[in-house]
Amino acid sequence: MPRINLLPWRDELRAERRNQFFIALGAAAGIAAFVILISNITFNSIIDHQGDRNRMLQSEIDMLNIKIKEIIDLEDQKDRLLARMEIIEQLQRSRPGIVHVFEELVTTLPDGVFLKEVKQDGTRLEIRGSAESNTRVSALMRNIDKSDWLGSPDLEVVEVKSASSESGRRASEFTVFAQSLTSNQGDEEGVQ
Repeated sequence: MPRINLLPWRDELRAERRNQFFIALGAAAGIAAFVILISNITFNSIIDHQGDRNRMLQSEIDMLNIKIKEIIDLEDQKDRLLARMEIIEQLQRSRPGIVHVFEELVTTLPDGVFLKEVKQDGTRLEIRGSAESNTRVSALMRNIDKSDWLGSPDLEVVEVKSASSESGRRASEFTVFAQSLTSNQGDEEGVQ
C-alpha cells in the first residue's frame, strides 16, 4: 500500500486559510477605515453646515439687535417730543389765562390800594402792595374771593407804616396770596 503523506497538504491548506483570513481581516479593516473616513467626512460636513447656519443666524441676530436699539432710541425720542408738545400745548392753553389774571387784578383792586409786586408760582399768586387802610385790604380780599379768575385769598402780612413825609398818611403794607383759576377757566372756555 502506498503511503500518502497528508501533512504538506494540510500545511498548505492551513497557510492558504491563514492567508485568506489575513486578506479578509485586511479587507474588513479597510472597509471599517473607509466607513469611518466616510462617516467622519459626513459628520464634518454636517458640522460645518450647521456652523455656517449658526454664523448666519448670529449675523441676523446682531442686525436685529441694532434695529431694536434704533427703535428703542426712536421711541425715547418720540416720548421726549411728545412731552415737549404737551408742555407747549399747556403753555398755549394757559397763555390767555395770564391776561385774564392781570385784567382781574385791575378790576378787583379797590380805590386806595396800590400794588408793588405780583409773583406767580404755578397757580399761586403772591400780591404785595400798600393800602390806605386795613379795610381796603379786606375789600381787596373780598373782591378776589368773588372773582372768576382768582380765588382762595390768604392774608399773610399787614404792617402799618408810619406817616411818610411825602403824603402825610399812614399806609398798610400787605402780602396776600391767591390762587389763579386760569387752568380751570381756560379748559371751560376751550369747551364752549
